[in-house]
Amino acid sequence: MQGSTKGSTKLKTYSTARRPKPDRITGIAHVFAAGAYSIGGLRRLWQETAFRHIVLALAVCIAAFALMGASYVEYGILLILFFCLVATEALNTAVECIVDHLAPDWAEFARDAKDLGSLATMCLLCANGVFIGTVIYRFVVVN
Repeated sequence: MQGSTKGSTKLKTYSTARRPKPDRITGIAHVFAAGAYSIGGLRRLWQETAFRHIVLALAVCIAAFALMGASYVEYGILLILFFCLVATEALNTAVECIVDHLAPDWAEFARDAKDLGSLATMCLLCANGVFIGTVIYRFVVVN
């Protein structure tokens, strides 16, 4: 994979050479292959600054919840919302990769696709913020 620069943003370029489709993996090997694909996705997502910020925010929230004496249910909800946010960020990154490949120059469909992916991520960020806010409110007001 080689990179090209466009302005100050480094875009990844992918080979367009045709390659044969790999053989289908079945049975228990499929489970291990799926795990390897997920790890590859996690490695790719780690390259995104937004994902690293999400991971940092989770660590801060876990520490804050510990200081506030959050319940196991609150920790569970935090983790569920965090994993939903990670999944949404992964899908948003996938959309951006495809759009950057299909439309290296500006195109309205590309802008719309990226804006919609960004909206999905923002909605989950807001959901996380509302939940964390309610836990903080309970700690400050009730206690």
